[in-house]
Amino acid sequence: MKICKNYINGEWVESVSGKTAPTYNPANGEILAEVVQSGLEDVERAVAAAKTSFYETRDWRDMDSQTRGDILLKIADLIDKNRDELARIESMDMGKPLREAEGDVDDALHCYRYYAGLIKAPYGGVYDVNEGFGKMHSFTIHEPVGVVALISAWNCLVFLVCSRMTSTIWLPMVYTGFRLVMGSWKIAPALAAGNSIIFKPASNAVMSNVKMFEILEEAGVPKGAANLILGPGGSVGEALASHKDIGMVTLTGSTAVGQSIMRCAANNVKKIGLELGGKSPNIIFADVDLEAAVEWAMIGIFFNQGEVCCAGSRIIIEESIHDAFVKRFAERANAMTIGNPLDNPDMGPVVSESQLRDVLSYVQKGLEEGATLVCGGERFTEGECAKGYFMRPTIFDHCTPDMTIVREEIFGPVVTIQTFKTEEEAIAMANDTDYGLAGGVFTHQLERAIRVVKEVRAGITWVNAFNPTFNEAPWGGYKMSGIGRELGVHGLEEYQEIKQVNINLTPGAPGWYEH
Repeated sequence: MKICKNYINGEWVESVSGKTAPTYNPANGEILAEVVQSGLEDVERAVAAAKTSFYETRDWRDMDSQTRGDILLKIADLIDKNRDELARIESMDMGKPLREAEGDVDDALHCYRYYAGLIKAPYGGVYDVNEGFGKMHSFTIHEPVGVVALISAWNCLVFLVCSRMTSTIWLPMVYTGFRLVMGSWKIAPALAAGNSIIFKPASNAVMSNVKMFEILEEAGVPKGAANLILGPGGSVGEALASHKDIGMVTLTGSTAVGQSIMRCAANNVKKIGLELGGKSPNIIFADVDLEAAVEWAMIGIFFNQGEVCCAGSRIIIEESIHDAFVKRFAERANAMTIGNPLDNPDMGPVVSESQLRDVLSYVQKGLEEGATLVCGGERFTEGECAKGYFMRPTIFDHCTPDMTIVREEIFGPVVTIQTFKTEEEAIAMANDTDYGLAGGVFTHQLERAIRVVKEVRAGITWVNAFNPTFNEAPWGGYKMSGIGRELGVHGLEEYQEIKQVNINLTPGAPGWYEH
């Protein structure tokens, strides 16, 4: 049985406690590996290694951009070399169809290549300032933050007790369905900026992240510059978020956990980056190509079994095409193949048995509150799927804004449908949410598309599409969907501090007190 260990200061080590816990294959419930269970002592070891790396040995921090970029490119090449293995691991560990996992691997390697190039691009600024205290040459430089904690959560119950806080909090950590990709979105820019990192993935589905750190080691990342901590999210997450020697913490997770991370980070006012929950609207006007809109709606909610932070889980459709759309949408959903993710079905299992229970509880809540179940709504147990955590694609119609399934993030293959008559009504319904991560608009009228997109309060939007992401473009949300941006130039700047430098070109006494 494979044991997934911590990677601290360039060594693969067990936790101080020696405890392990199993991680399961969601397709059949069988144990895939044992994962070490880290605690506070392990966090201290990782922080000490990262702190020594950044402030004392400085191998990574002081490395010139060409050499650092070459190592990032080698990481990308090694990801490509191990593409098939990484994809199979991600598919078995997460339950996603193999072709989706293969796309994740490609996305990850291109992320490293993108940041390898970006760190050699011009940056900073030179400013023409006043000469009240002499002629000054004023400019800015970008520096790494220091020791950075990167946390990627899933669906574990988290116990967070922040020091100096009066409350003890049990919170569901929901996210992320893209273990390899989301790790790369954090690790690549954080390392590119010259930081020393501590990466804490979710307590389950860690195997692709372990493989990634094997690749970082092989590529030549200096010891202590990249550290991996495995195990329960509660005590470890709290320790990282509140630790005085960590200069920044980032989280991909639920909004509730993000709020708790903010409280913990307040202890030493550390920099934070949060990519949190979503309940994204997909607005469909009557002038669309119906078949195209249906397929994009399927991609929006059924891709990765709906375990997508930006999932188009609220379809808001113009009343005149509602019946035709729902009929075709249900036909396509019912025809989707479900099965072993390695066999490339349309949908695999959700990530865990507890996540399946959560999704089914939302289905029950939808029925109790009066929504119409069009299709799905139950566990899929045919053939070899009987032992796995499979869910049928689920569509709810005649939904109202006050329903739980409309307001709360489900994180599964469940979509709600609401109708509108006017553009203004569609925009109001789209924005009637605490979240603001993503949104889609389907129409053939370009003017209307631009008009509506500008009114939707969300950080990522699509017109006549849903879900594609790009390493070159910023990713993040409005409102309770987070703080900061990942990817693109903004993603690199998140892991940097900007320093103002002023050089006096007229040295000597300024004469301020000669009056």
